[in-house]
Amino acid sequence: MAILPSLQQLRFLCALAEQCHFGRAAESCAVTQSTLSGGIKELEARLGITLFERSHRHVILTPLGKEIATRARRLLVDAEELVGLAHNAQEPLSGPLRFGVIPTVGPYVLPSLLSHLGIALPKLKLYVREAPTAVLLDRLAGGELDILLVAIPYDLGDVEAMEIAKDPIVVAMPRNHSLGHHKVVSRDDLAREQLLLIEDGHCLRSHSLQACRIADPVRNEVFQATSLRTLVQMVAAELGITLMPQIAVDSELASTRNVVIRPLSPDKPFRTLVLAWRPTSSRGVEFRMLGNLIRECLTGSKRAIAPDRDTEVLAAP
Repeated sequence: MAILPSLQQLRFLCALAEQCHFGRAAESCAVTQSTLSGGIKELEARLGITLFERSHRHVILTPLGKEIATRARRLLVDAEELVGLAHNAQEPLSGPLRFGVIPTVGPYVLPSLLSHLGIALPKLKLYVREAPTAVLLDRLAGGELDILLVAIPYDLGDVEAMEIAKDPIVVAMPRNHSLGHHKVVSRDDLAREQLLLIEDGHCLRSHSLQACRIADPVRNEVFQATSLRTLVQMVAAELGITLMPQIAVDSELASTRNVVIRPLSPDKPFRTLVLAWRPTSSRGVEFRMLGNLIRECLTGSKRAIAPDRDTEVLAAP
């Protein structure tokens, strides 16, 4: 029978593959550099191959080393799932949970959600990471995250997903804008306006463009922002109008009195917030329990748009 590599050796391999630096890899594994270096040498001897090209200036994976590191990551994820299965069979939704969320959801959901979960699940320890959807999906697949809160439509790939809530896409405009006299805004109205949109790389951009059915945004797009906060401030300065998720309205309008909200007609488009995890995870039942708690939290505090009035929070004078 072949002598198999240890999980620790595989962990050293993955750390060095990611950091390409012995010192940083050792630090990420909480061991000395000599311990990590010795573990890599033992792994190479056990496999009978060279995994890394080494020089005084750099450490580079060999082509075969890249493939083995990829498989090692999957093995480590499976090992963690095995331990998690045993632990969570005894006490569901307890212990550490690595939770990823996108920037156009996190700031508006996490404050109330973390408080809600802290009461409902006192033994659950959430470690939250915020990043764009593509980055979160890579970290989920690589075992760095356990579960994600993201928005669709978006190609999530090979994941298990649970719908949490629908989040309407609404129009934000300066208070004195001509469209402010309308109870709702049509797509034809938007086509004639200067649009301020979030930059490429955020799924909210594609959600907004799909909501308006805009195939060529360059034609009337005048500005790209890195955050919803910037977009709202640009609208308040009367530089154009923008599209934003309803879930962000209360928070983003709290600092300005010059922005009003109108729903889109005729079908009131929306994005859908979903919880996503690896289909191989042993915690699927737990994650659905968590999804029900998140849904309860969001739908319990979510405000509906009243189309016959402004939706805003005025700043203190």
